[in-house]
Amino acid sequence: MQTTRLSSKGQVIIPKPLRTAHHWEAGQELIVIDTGDGILLKPKTPFPESTLKDVAACLRYTGKAKTIAEMDEAIKKGIAAQKK
Repeated sequence: MQTTRLSSKGQVIIPKPLRTAHHWEAGQELIVIDTGDGILLKPKTPFPESTLKDVAACLRYTGKAKTIAEMDEAIKKGIAAQKK
């Protein structure tokens, strides 16, 4: 277990092995969550959470819907083309 100390300015140094493990660099924004018996630090995500429906709505396709078999065949062709 690693320890750190709270400075007179309320700052805490996160030990380097933890920063490295979580890929946190200087300037990383963190969300501070009060858990009742301590705090939890989580990285702030750069984008708001979205659902598949939110994302798929921006993909406009007006043609005939593809079947599962057609999609599977297109995937096979794409994989074969990458192997060449």
